[in-house]
Amino acid sequence: MPSRRAFLGAAALAATTAGCSSAADLLNLGPTVRVAVNWSGMELKAFRSVTSGLSKGDYRVVPIPFGDEIALAFRTTPRPDVVMLPQPGLVATYLDELEPLPERAVAALRPWPNEALWRELLVQRGPDDISRWYGMPFKITSKSSVWYRQALFHENGFPVPQRWSDWVALNEKLRRLGVRPLALPGADGWMLTDFFENVLLGCAPEAYTNLAGHRARLSTEPAVEQALTLLGRLWAPPETLAGGVRRSLVQQYSDAVVEVFGHHRAAMVVAPDFVEPWVRDYAHGDFGIVTFPAVDGDQAHPVRGGGTAPLVVGGDVAVLTAPASEAARNLVELLAGSQAPLPWIRGYGGFLAANQHDPGAPYSSELRELADQLTGNPQSIRFDLSDRLGPLGGSEGLWQVVQKFLRDVGERGEDQVPPAVDRALARLGELEELEG
Repeated sequence: MPSRRAFLGAAALAATTAGCSSAADLLNLGPTVRVAVNWSGMELKAFRSVTSGLSKGDYRVVPIPFGDEIALAFRTTPRPDVVMLPQPGLVATYLDELEPLPERAVAALRPWPNEALWRELLVQRGPDDISRWYGMPFKITSKSSVWYRQALFHENGFPVPQRWSDWVALNEKLRRLGVRPLALPGADGWMLTDFFENVLLGCAPEAYTNLAGHRARLSTEPAVEQALTLLGRLWAPPETLAGGVRRSLVQQYSDAVVEVFGHHRAAMVVAPDFVEPWVRDYAHGDFGIVTFPAVDGDQAHPVRGGGTAPLVVGGDVAVLTAPASEAARNLVELLAGSQAPLPWIRGYGGFLAANQHDPGAPYSSELRELADQLTGNPQSIRFDLSDRLGPLGGSEGLWQVVQKFLRDVGERGEDQVPPAVDRALARLGELEELEG
């Protein structure tokens, strides 16, 4: 079933495509560059502030919101000139529909500490058998953060969890206090897979890398079973989830933020950097952010070697649909510049620039810390696993498996975790067989 955001995006697409194209033709306003995006609301307004700051009057930029169904942009007529892909792994899938980037767009990003991170996904061998960049990183997303109610922690003397075992103990203290530890945005399947991927990376970095490189299978990799077990044991105790499992499965990430900081029905939410504007709107200064804890396991399931702190990232990349106009190429070159995202950062927040050449970017103190993490030790960073798995990692694959896993274990007690893990692994095996 399509999400609410996908439905709204499709409706906006129909209106925008029909309206804006004909207006440009009738008024003879010159070239129009249509940009397909998955953003809506505040984020769409923020992106418009970016493009309006870049325009020199030679062409108009018209963002077209597709919601979660951004891949539909490659099947519409007329096709958008530029697509902002929130899943860079799709570049390889739609390579036949794309043109390589202008060299000046790539040059604007160099030198950059995260080049190797993007290269695996965005450098592809084209029909001329030459490897080129087919995607321009615009926005990088830090997916390893826990946002929490600071006053609640201070008033009760709770330290923020640095290790998984600390988190398990903290959740028990919160439940005794009558506070639900977590709000989960289960309607956004990718938010649940982000949670899972952090646990998996913390358990076994090498296994994570092998899975991302298609050198191992999810259904038979022992680290996947270990990560699901730990995750299930975190979600399983009664009175852990704000609104229970039923509520968790229908709320999106913005709803989960409101549960924590607006309604005070939970203490924490695991969410990417881009939730910052919602946190600020509802928390009124009462919030903190901590890096996802190092995964050392729990008393019953310790992680050998003590575990490591994971750092999972995603991102949005601009691609040129073929045949690309000069105006579209120019827009991508401008979006690659270090100054391009400043209107979004300054005016809205919740944005980390993929081009990290502007040390004076006006990040909040919280996002500045996240930005520094992304440049401080790039070797420890891993890209979003679900984006590396192709269709297996998407809405009909891993997303649904983890959603079903939440339904099976959430607040149902730890004895339900082992059979739920077995069912999840079996389903992953079925999906892998279908993929061949």
